[in-house]
Formats: sequence, C-alpha cells, structure tokens
Amino acid sequence: MSPTAAQSSTTQHLYGAHGHVTFLGAGPGDPGLLTLSAVEALARADVLVADPQVHGIVRPHARAGVDTPLREAAQPDSAGTPSTGPSGTGDWANIVMAAARSGKRVVRAVVGDPGLDADAAQEMLACVAEGITFEVVPGVATAVGVPAYAGVPLRDAHGTDVRLIDARTADDRCWTESGASDATLVVTVALDSVAAAAGELVAAGRKPDTPLSVTLAGTTTRQRTWTGTLGSIAQVLKAAKVLPASDGGQPVIAVVGERSAPAHREQLAWFESKPLFGWQVLVPRTKEQAASLSDQLRSYGAVPAEVPTIAVEPPRTPQQMERAVKGLVTGRYEWIAFTSVNAVKAVREKFEEYGLDARAFAGIKVAAVGEQTAASLVEFGVKPDLVPSGEQSAAGLLEDWPPYDPVFDPIDRVFLPRADIATETLVAGLIELGWEVDDVTAYRTVRASPPPAETREAIKGGGFDAVLFTSSSTVRNLVGIAGKPHNVTIIACIGPATAKTAEEHGLRVDVMSPEPSVHKLAEALADYGQKRRAEAAEAGEPVKRPSEKRPTRRRARTS
Repeated sequence: MSPTAAQSSTTQHLYGAHGHVTFLGAGPGDPGLLTLSAVEALARADVLVADPQVHGIVRPHARAGVDTPLREAAQPDSAGTPSTGPSGTGDWANIVMAAARSGKRVVRAVVGDPGLDADAAQEMLACVAEGITFEVVPGVATAVGVPAYAGVPLRDAHGTDVRLIDARTADDRCWTESGASDATLVVTVALDSVAAAAGELVAAGRKPDTPLSVTLAGTTTRQRTWTGTLGSIAQVLKAAKVLPASDGGQPVIAVVGERSAPAHREQLAWFESKPLFGWQVLVPRTKEQAASLSDQLRSYGAVPAEVPTIAVEPPRTPQQMERAVKGLVTGRYEWIAFTSVNAVKAVREKFEEYGLDARAFAGIKVAAVGEQTAASLVEFGVKPDLVPSGEQSAAGLLEDWPPYDPVFDPIDRVFLPRADIATETLVAGLIELGWEVDDVTAYRTVRASPPPAETREAIKGGGFDAVLFTSSSTVRNLVGIAGKPHNVTIIACIGPATAKTAEEHGLRVDVMSPEPSVHKLAEALADYGQKRRAEAAEAGEPVKRPSEKRPTRRRARTS
C-alpha cells in the first residue's frame, strides 16, 4: 500500500464515513505569522482548500501529495473578498463538504482568522448539519496584525474601546453608532472607498480632525501606510498618487481614533523602516547556496529573488575522485580540506555511492574554509577541526593551517576536493608549509540556463533594487545569461576581485563587503540602505527604493 493510500486508510479509521475539517487562519499575508498548530494541521491534510490570497503561504507546509482544488480556478473578486470561489461562496463549501464526506482530512485556510470570516462560519454550520467533526486553528486577524505592522497600536493606557467595521457591508446604523462613539475604529475598506468611509464618519459625528491611518498590503513587503485625518485623507491619498489606481478596489485597513497611534507612527513604524524594506534584491546563486542569504535579506525587509548563474555537474573523468575517496578509507590522508559547500556535497554523494557515511572520516583531520562550509559538514555529521579564525577564504585558511611536522604528523598528504576552476592559492600555500596535496576535481561549474524572460527584462530594465555578487564567476555568468543590470541597480560585491570583475563589465560598484562573507555582504547592503533612509529623512524627502528612480518612458504622441 502506498503512503498516500495508507494515510487515507488511517483517516477513514479515525473519522469513519465522514472526514474532518480544520478551519485555519493563515494571517494577513506575512508567511511568518502562521502558528505552529497551523503548520502541524497542514502537514496532516489530505485536501487543502485555501483562499487564493493565502494559497502561496500555506501550500509549502502541506505534504507533496495533498489535493488542492480551486488552486488556479479560484480568484478573488474585485473587492478582494476572501472565501469566494469561481461561482460564489457556495462552491468553496461544496468542495469542503464533498471531501469531508469521503473521509478526507480537509484544511480550509482563510485570510486572517476564521472567527472573523463570515463564510467560514457558514461552512462550520454546514459541517454541524451533516455531523462532520471540525476544529478551528486561530490565525492573526488582519484587523489586529496589519495595524501592528504599521506601527499603530489599537489601545493605550486609557483602555480605549476598539470596534471592527467592514465598510464593504456596513449599513447606516453601523456608521451612525461608530460616528457617535469614541472607540478606536479598525475599518476594512476598499482603497478607492476610503474617502467615502471617512465622510460617513464625519457625517455621523466624528470630528474632521480625528487622526486616521490607512495601510495597504499590510504585513507584506509591499506594505504602504499613509496618515492624515478624516477631513484630509482624500487629499493625502491624492497627493501620494494612490488614487485613481489599478488596485483601487483592494481592501486596506484604516484605523480611526483620537487615542490610537497614527500620531506616533513615525516612531513606531518598525516594519516599514527596515533598512531594505521592499527592495527587490537579486541573489545570483544556486537555490541551496542562496537559502540562508535570502532569509537574512528578508529579515532586513527585502524581497530576494534567487537566480542561479552556476550549475554544478560531476567531473568529466570521475576516476580521480574515486581513487581519492578510497584513499580516505585506507588511511592515505592526514587532512581533507573543503573550500565550498559544493565540495562537501560532492564527497557526500560519492560516499553514498560506496555505502559510506561520516564514520569514514575517523582519524582524519577536517578543514572548512568558512562558516557555511562548516555548517554543511556538521549537517553531514562531521565537526571540522579547523575553520579560519579570521578571513573566511583560502588565504585565511592558510594563515591558521599548521606546517607539516614529521614528528607529530604520521602522514604528510592532504586531500583537496574542489571545483575545476578553483585558484591555485591553497595548493601552493600547503606545499610551502611542507604538505603533499592531492588536488582533485570533485565537481565542475558551468554556466546556468538563462532565467525567464520577465526576469531578464527586470534585470536590464531596472526592476531590481540591488544585486549581490558573491564571486567573479557570478558577475560573468549573470551578464552572460541575462544581460547587464540597469545603472539604477545597486551593485554589492563580496570583495576586491569580484568588484574588479564587475567594473570590467561596466558596472558601478556601490557596496563592498568588509570581509569575504556572504552574510557580511548582506549586512553591508543593509547598512547602505539604512544610510539612504537617514539621508532622505534628513532632507525631508520620501524614502524611495533605487528602482523607483528609473526614468519613465515618454508616451508617444498621438495625433
């Protein structure tokens, strides 16, 4: 029986003829706001029915074989209303119920929190009517999460009441009661209806000078927030050229209140003030290499785009590598030196081919050129004996490498698995220290295939705010497969050699890492972004991303 069939059989045993439905809140948009319980529920799901707005957030946490009906067919309506299927809300409920009747474990994922989703409530009642068990996994409510990310606390020391309003369904009574109260109002409203909602509140008794904040795409790196008053918000949005806009019907969160914090937003806007907030950053590395770097960039508010420029392939003649691995087992080497994550991967794959594991390194000293390579070894089950204490490079490794001592070193040979285009620095340095070196090509690096056309256009047209070059080969290969980055794009290089290559290709180098480390390079770019923000603030100018300063194309005149 296949794993999928076995899981389905287990589910049938637990729930009998009827399955089980988990109503799950996916939060307002930031994937990091999913709860642990949500992740666990997604991993157990047979069927995933998700609002289109959160499908990309929840799908990565579901198992490979999960059924995802309506993944492409379902689209949000013009107002961005959650839980609307191809032919209306009923279609979602019908799909959920049909899957549950067949004994499946269904996860129904909605934007925000299920407790504030009227359609989810109707689907829960449908489960009750048919005797289908269900549970609710709460999520971060949009009305709470978005103001928090916008730096707008909803309550203060005075304990102000908070009232939630959906302007898209509010009636006259709702506006009248809200206008007469002094509660802080959290209003879900279409972007192009903000001014109308403000007018309703003024007409109902709220003062025109009541503070107001409006947040679009909250909790995502597209988030934008404007502040004003009920009387001025229309002009604020107009001056910011927000309206009219193609996304004018997109829901936003507006916070209205005397004691809510729009007035303090400049001090409290922690999310939008991140140094690289909203920056589209190109990371030209393989997906495996780029993962930790992309996570670091996201912590600075950036949106990383991983574009492989180098593909790793086995050596053309594997015999040299095979002899070296056998030499590891037979005691030919005193040391093995890893100069990249790819070298670790190549040796690990060869070990697996021979049925070996990390125990084959017993009695052999292991060196790693830097922290990432060391981490890859630890994941393999090997703790390096030597990692450079200073510069993470071949030169740094040589500075800490001990000279060969015939009294204390029974063997004088080092195994160096590396790329076919690696430099001779390490080999020459080890020989100078008295060691014999088996310099073995463990893998080849070749130019990767070109990225999709839209990515190439973004690179050449200034769609990216920055690009991180981590080696000279990434410069040459990116230009070769995608073209030269636009001159508005910030170019960040890991060291002088990489910077020289970038300049030889006609690129202006804006940021240089203080040391040859990808994480230090990301830090240097964040420092650069923070400096730009500070300069804009000092000049009293709005903070703009580099890509926003592209020259706009003039429209052709029409007769």
